[in-house]
Amino acid sequence: MPPAMIFRLALLALLALWAPLAPLGAQAPTFDVLIRNGRVLDGTGNPWYRADIGITGDRIRAIGNLTGATAKTVIDAKDRFVTPGFIDVHSHAGGGLATEGLKHGQPLLAQGLTTVFVNPDGGGPVDLAAQRATYTRQRIGTNVGQFVPHGSIRQAVMAMSDRDPDAADLAKMVELTRQGMEAGGVGLSSGLYYAPGSYSKTAEVVAMAKATAPYGGVYSSHIRDEADYTIGVVAAVQEVITIAEQGGVTGVVSHMKALGPASWGLSKTLVANIEAARTRGVQVFADQYPYEASGTGIVGALMPRSAQVGGRDAMMKRIRGELRDEIRAAVKTNIARRGGADTLVISRYSANPSFEGQRLSDLAAKAGVPPEEYALQLLEKGDASLVSFNMSEGDIEGIMRQPWTMTCTDGDLVPMGQGKPHPRAYGAFARKLKRYVRERGTVEIASAIRSMTTLPATVFGLKDRGQLRAGAFADILIFDLSKVNDAATYTEPHQLAEGIDDILVNGELVRREGKFTSALAGRVLTPERR
Repeated sequence: MPPAMIFRLALLALLALWAPLAPLGAQAPTFDVLIRNGRVLDGTGNPWYRADIGITGDRIRAIGNLTGATAKTVIDAKDRFVTPGFIDVHSHAGGGLATEGLKHGQPLLAQGLTTVFVNPDGGGPVDLAAQRATYTRQRIGTNVGQFVPHGSIRQAVMAMSDRDPDAADLAKMVELTRQGMEAGGVGLSSGLYYAPGSYSKTAEVVAMAKATAPYGGVYSSHIRDEADYTIGVVAAVQEVITIAEQGGVTGVVSHMKALGPASWGLSKTLVANIEAARTRGVQVFADQYPYEASGTGIVGALMPRSAQVGGRDAMMKRIRGELRDEIRAAVKTNIARRGGADTLVISRYSANPSFEGQRLSDLAAKAGVPPEEYALQLLEKGDASLVSFNMSEGDIEGIMRQPWTMTCTDGDLVPMGQGKPHPRAYGAFARKLKRYVRERGTVEIASAIRSMTTLPATVFGLKDRGQLRAGAFADILIFDLSKVNDAATYTEPHQLAEGIDDILVNGELVRREGKFTSALAGRVLTPERR
């Protein structure tokens, strides 16, 4: 080939390589929003790099050196971190977001949450289409993914009965599961620790999980036992592995922990068993909130499930009848499992709000009765919620370090000032960044961000979410790590997280320089069907 021809072909090849860059290089592009001078942590786990981000509409259009570009809104990141918006894979905010007063989701947004998955633990509405319609009609501040709730479906079909489903019952439950997935569900959630989910055997849950498999469903479970109540935490995690494997779905051990002094240290066994399952090809993951205390109700924490058969009215008849001594003995054992009455704090109690923030041990001592009797007396007047201090830091950090562990809140969205809920509702993600990244160095910043963004987006099939790249949705945070703070405490939980000052949801600024805008930019998401 003549030298001139070789040169001409080489020049054409070089021009072809340059062609994709020509629109940005030859013309000064214009964006709706331009973020300059940021340290970009793209969510993949890679180290940060310096780049500008150009946003048009709801998408990121370009990332790189955008010198000369213009925009309607220019944000100077001032060398702060720029990350994808955080994804909470286990949130009880579904009810709050459906109300006029809380649809903004500001306690979620303040800690960086731009997407939350609702209907966890097998709870929430069976009709996902109606839930979606409510969010769409009133508009919401964050993106929402919906679980299909196993427990709610079981209760709709079988009430609060403690029995196996017959063929007709199971067919109805499987069909309702399928309908939920058709309506946009991300997968099946269960709360096998709670009634009525606790009345289910593994085979029932496998059948319902299989119904989600054609849709790329994920099975997320508040496992049957986080301590030593029934089958033990090790067997309960194995049950998730079994359901994932037999159901042909991805499994998630939700808010993974080793609860109570008798179970401390078992996280090493749990991690080893999940690693073994993954080695043989089972897709199994976990999520976690970064606190030493859990949160649930007195019924969930202390009452035997046998007492709950038939619902609350039936339970109260048992408590007030000849079974009281038997139930009280079971409550005493369950209090001990959690480390004693001194570890249990009343977080919400509508019958007497003055009890909120007080320890069960102190209230019982004032009343002059044993804690187990006092717990029953509380229930006779109304349901009560608890914050339960029952985890060890060694287990928390060991679980957090795993590359398959996602981050969650497990938090409610309630009106400011109502009760003393677990502070995780306001601060879980900020706490992980402050306590376990900045102060303790348990995990590096890039790994922590990955656990909050790309990992959950990948696990749940959220296309174009959880990562900063051209073409992805513009769910973006800007923050100075040194200023991130989980202001919410166990005694004063109604405090917004601090330090995440600029937030975009689907390309719209919902927080600017620490102040919320009026934008309600959230959407109800449908996962990519794999």
